[in-house]
Amino acid sequence: MKILIVGGGNMGLTYAKAFINSHVVTRNQLMILEKTVSKGEELKQLNLAEIFNDSSTCIQSADLIILAVKPQDFVQLMGSIAKDVNPNQVFLSIMAGVKMATICEGLNSSKVIRAMPNLPAQIGQGMTAFTATDAISRQEQAMVQNLLSTTGKTLYVEKEELIDAVTAVSGSGPAYVYYFMDAMVISAMQMGFKKSEAELLVMQTFSGAISLYQQSELNCDEWIQRVASKGGTTEAAIASFNQNKLNDIISNSLMKALDRAVELGKTM
Repeated sequence: MKILIVGGGNMGLTYAKAFINSHVVTRNQLMILEKTVSKGEELKQLNLAEIFNDSSTCIQSADLIILAVKPQDFVQLMGSIAKDVNPNQVFLSIMAGVKMATICEGLNSSKVIRAMPNLPAQIGQGMTAFTATDAISRQEQAMVQNLLSTTGKTLYVEKEELIDAVTAVSGSGPAYVYYFMDAMVISAMQMGFKKSEAELLVMQTFSGAISLYQQSELNCDEWIQRVASKGGTTEAAIASFNQNKLNDIISNSLMKALDRAVELGKTM
C-alpha cells in the first residue's frame, strides 16, 4: 500500500511522523505532495517520505490519499488532481467543513472518509472522529482507523453531521481546556503565587485529575462529590459555578461552535 499525504503542514507532517514512528508503513510506502518548494526542501531533510511538488507525478501511484490542505485550497486542488484519480483510490479528508459529497463530486470518487482530529495528535494524544461513504469497505475502514490511531484515540460515527459536533467538542476542545487553565493561573497569581508556581499548580492539577478519572469507573459528578466535603472550600466553589450557571455557559458556547461549524460547511 502506498500513501500520499497532500499538504506538508502541521497535520500532514504529524501523520507522516506518526505513521513512520509506529512502523505501520515504511518510508518507501509514504509520499508527501507539497506545492511550496521551500517547504518541500525542508521536508526532504526529515527523510520521512518521498517529496513531490507536482501532483501528476504521484497521484496515480497512491492507494490512499490524505487531504491535509486548508479547506479554502480544496477547489484549486480538485482542478489539479481530479484527472489523475482512479475509482479504487481511498481519500481521507481532514479538511474542516468540507462535506464528503463535495469531495466525491469534485474528484469523481465514491471512496471517501472524513475525519476530525485535534491538536494533541501532534504528540500521539489526539482524539479523532471519522465517518465514511457507503463505498468504503470494512477492510478499508479498518485500515484507515489503524492509521488514525497512531495519533491517539479514534471514534467512528455513522452520521456525517456528527463530525460538526466533534469539531465543536474535541476539535476545539483543547482551547477550552487552556482557557480554563489560564483563568486558574491568573487567579492563583492574584492570590500571591509567582507565575511559574501558578502554572505548576494548575498543570499538575489537570494532569492528575485526568489520570485519576481514567483509572477509575467513577463519573465526573461522583469525583466532584469525593473532593467536595460538606461546608468545605470545594463546595463553596461549585456552589458559585452553579449560581453563575457555568454549565449553561459551557453548553451554550459549544452550541455556538457547532453552529459555526455547520455554517462553514455550507460555504464549501
